[in-house]
Amino acid sequence: MPTDLTPVIAACTRWLLDAYPPPAGALNYALAEAQALQAATLAAHLRYPTGLDVQLLHLCGPGGADRLDWLTGCDPDRDGTAWRTWVDETVVSWAACLLADRALAVRAHRARAATDHHSAGLQRLVDPGAHDTEAGALLRHPDLLEPIATLHRPQLIELLHVEAAGTP
Repeated sequence: MPTDLTPVIAACTRWLLDAYPPPAGALNYALAEAQALQAATLAAHLRYPTGLDVQLLHLCGPGGADRLDWLTGCDPDRDGTAWRTWVDETVVSWAACLLADRALAVRAHRARAATDHHSAGLQRLVDPGAHDTEAGALLRHPDLLEPIATLHRPQLIELLHVEAAGTP
C-alpha cells in the first residue's frame, strides 16, 4: 500500500491557488505556490500522521473538492476535474487556517514532530517575507479564507491543544 501524500498535497495546493490566485507574474505565482504547498504539506502531515493513516486515505479516497468549489464559487469545469478528486476538504481547511494565522502555523509546525513525517522547512509559511506577503495577498487574507477555514478549524485547534482567538 502507498504511504505517499503527494497526490493530496499537490491537489490541495492547486485548489488553493485556483481559489485564491496570486497577482500576475511568474515570481508571484512561484512564491504563492510555495506558501500554499507548505501549508498543504503541514496540514496533510497533521491530518494523516502515520503511514497507516496514509494507507487508509489511499484505500478510501480523500473526498474531492465539490463542497469547497461550491463555497468559493470556483468553476470546476474550466480546467478538468480529475485532479479535484484528490482534494481533501479537511487538509484544505487546515491549510487555510495555517495561512491566515501565523501563530497557529508555528504551533502546527511544532506538532508535526509527533508525526511520522519529516520534510524541509516551512519558512515561507511561518515567517513570510515582504515578497511572500505581496504574492499571497489573497491566499493569506483571513476574511477571504474564513468560509473554508471554519469548516474544520475546531478539529485543528483540538489537535494542537490551543484555544481559538476570541473564544473564552
